[in-house]
Amino acid sequence: MSTDESTPQVFHNRFADAIGPPSGGPDRDPCRCVGYSKSTRPLTVSFHQDKQDHAAAGWRHLLALVDEAAADERTEFAPFREMSGAERRQVITLPSTIAKLTAVTRLVLYGTNLVRLPPEIGAMTNLELFEPYTSHRLHWYPYELTKCAKVADSTVSTRVLYGNVKFRPPFPALRPVTYADQVDFAALDPGVWGTTAVRICSVCDGPVDQELHQVWISRWVGTDVLPLLVNACSANCVAALPEPAQGYVPTPHTGGPDIVQPVGR
Repeated sequence: MSTDESTPQVFHNRFADAIGPPSGGPDRDPCRCVGYSKSTRPLTVSFHQDKQDHAAAGWRHLLALVDEAAADERTEFAPFREMSGAERRQVITLPSTIAKLTAVTRLVLYGTNLVRLPPEIGAMTNLELFEPYTSHRLHWYPYELTKCAKVADSTVSTRVLYGNVKFRPPFPALRPVTYADQVDFAALDPGVWGTTAVRICSVCDGPVDQELHQVWISRWVGTDVLPLLVNACSANCVAALPEPAQGYVPTPHTGGPDIVQPVGR
């Protein structure tokens, strides 16, 4: 037997130091929202209802880490490696202050308990490497992520994504156009809307103060196709969206079990 055949190939684990030490208890919550195969995918799915506890120690620690990263203009931001397991479990989103991280080129969100990301991630315009790998409760991403135009590489656990190409789980059903006299856009139920507030249009960056149009679109971000939630201020902004990725629902859509997706692999 040749040396090449008998010697196992060793791969570098670039996530070996992506999170802090275990704390003796679970550092994230289990999730099977989308199933894991064609036989286990549900007929319908819903957004996670979790709301961020702003008094939690993990949240306060994260805010401080963002401030530190902004102050020293570091190019890599991997906050969860500096947090305990208990703190990591307390964080279900990132703060809007990540908009200050304009020097960051690599964002590491490995193995987190996150269920959503804020639209302010679109301000991280120097981002090149996006790594939310094994964050299994992240089933979708904000459309604003496409404004990080330099992202060239990504590492995403695609099997947990809505509409993923492997077995096409459904998308949450979105509301039809909603007007400001019907709901307070600054105080939304995340289990219904996917967010706690919508203030800025995902497309034109104008205010969302009269009406809200929510749609799904699947687009390439780095090396992965991601399900992206668009919060638009008008039908014109929805019409201005680019074409979805080939092999996915061919138009922006409002999700739900009646949306016909291409056959999974």
